Amino acid sequence: MVERVSERKREPEPQETIYDQVRAIDNERIKRLCEGKVVIKGSEIPWEQGRQGLMKIYSWNKEWDKQGVTGWRIFINRVKKHGGKHVHQGGMGLFVLGGKGYTVVDGVRYDWEEGDLIILPIKPDGCEHQHFNEDPEIPADWMAFIFTPLRDPAGVEFAQREDHPDWMGAKTPGK
Repeated sequence: MVERVSERKREPEPQETIYDQVRAIDNERIKRLCEGKVVIKGSEIPWEQGRQGLMKIYSWNKEWDKQGVTGWRIFINRVKKHGGKHVHQGGMGLFVLGGKGYTVVDGVRYDWEEGDLIILPIKPDGCEHQHFNEDPEIPADWMAFIFTPLRDPAGVEFAQREDHPDWMGAKTPGK
């Protein structure tokens, strides 16, 4: 009688599934968040002149991988005379850190001072607004808090209407 010899075939290496890849990405994100910055030092953030005004940007997309939280755009806007006029869907809070002024939203004036919270209304076609300081000798500062995971799905559009008077870069088209 002939003896049969069977060879055991090597089992295929397990394939990494999309689910496995998603879990690995999530675990890496969680690790980054746990190890991210808890305190962002204002002394390490430069002031930057832009179309809206003089700004100090604490948290934005390119910094999120270094911070303990993602999705927040947080910045201070310093209003000396007035900021740039622009339109977007709203849905953000602006906390007044110092000074006294007003914001014109769709042609209506709203006065504010230190300690107040300005809430820009959410409107499908956006709200046109501009911020003004009542005492150009004393800057008015407010801090913006924008939670992008709620903002972005709404299809937020941003349209610059007028540049800040100190902006020296390229002018907004049509201005």
